Amino acid sequence: MTFKIFLQFIRLNAKAASVVPYFIGALFSIYYFHAFNWVNSLIYLIAQVSIALFVTGFNNVQDYFLAVDLHYRDTYNIIGREHLSPKRSLHLVLVMLATAIILGIVLVFKTNLLLLFMGAAAIGVAIFYTYGPVPFSRFPLGELLSGTVEGFGVFFLTVYMNVATPVLMGFTFAWPHFAIVGNLQNILVMILVGMPNIFLVSNIMLADNICDVDQDVRNKRYTVPYYIGKSRALKTYDTLALLGYVPVIISVALQLLPIYQLLVLLVLPKILKNIKAFNAVQIKETTFNTAPQNLMLFQGMQLLGLIIGIIF
Repeated sequence: MTFKIFLQFIRLNAKAASVVPYFIGALFSIYYFHAFNWVNSLIYLIAQVSIALFVTGFNNVQDYFLAVDLHYRDTYNIIGREHLSPKRSLHLVLVMLATAIILGIVLVFKTNLLLLFMGAAAIGVAIFYTYGPVPFSRFPLGELLSGTVEGFGVFFLTVYMNVATPVLMGFTFAWPHFAIVGNLQNILVMILVGMPNIFLVSNIMLADNICDVDQDVRNKRYTVPYYIGKSRALKTYDTLALLGYVPVIISVALQLLPIYQLLVLLVLPKILKNIKAFNAVQIKETTFNTAPQNLMLFQGMQLLGLIIGIIF
């Protein structure tokens, strides 16, 4: 596997969905909670990138093994197309998974036992999305899971790495007693501020599924576009692409985010142009990239707004 093929194997063009919420979480922790732990943040970044690469690589491996359409398997799936060894590809992604698990255990000792349960749930979703007798990918759950786990989950856990346990929530255990404590106000703030991550990350998965709907049906994968139809799926895509503006404006009005977050309005014309291009034609090799572009445009302005807010 050459480096160029490896980048295709892990679908680098879609990895912004995993990394950008991390940086928003780190900057929001500094801006709102006035806290930053660079050691925890660095360890979590490596762990998060590892699990993100595992998810994409493992999906490619499982799609190869589960393919019903042999033409798809040998022509479109990267393992078949590039004549890669399925077994070696699987070993590679398992190394990524092991890296994430080991670093996650380190972070449990450095933060709180509750992270063990949150991390296990996230890794469970990553594994069983395409693995098991009834993989999640065979149902219309991809958008919900990616938006919740990869979008909001990454944002939430990044902040969790940086603040003291009582600031969000924690788990204490002393046999036979246990307790879960938390700050509901701060959790609600996190949900509101993290909503754009949910919408934009979900939209990348939705765009991917819209592009692949015919191919997915041939391989017995029944995603959201199959159930609601391509026309309604496109309308949902359009809505999610713009819905992130609502929580940002509300958060600025409530002074949870700096007024500089309104810089997101500057990229609205480009986002609308990308929406129009995707509505015209849905092709993985060309117009799919408008979905990650919209995330980068919108959240790039969010990052800039947070940086300016921290400075001033």
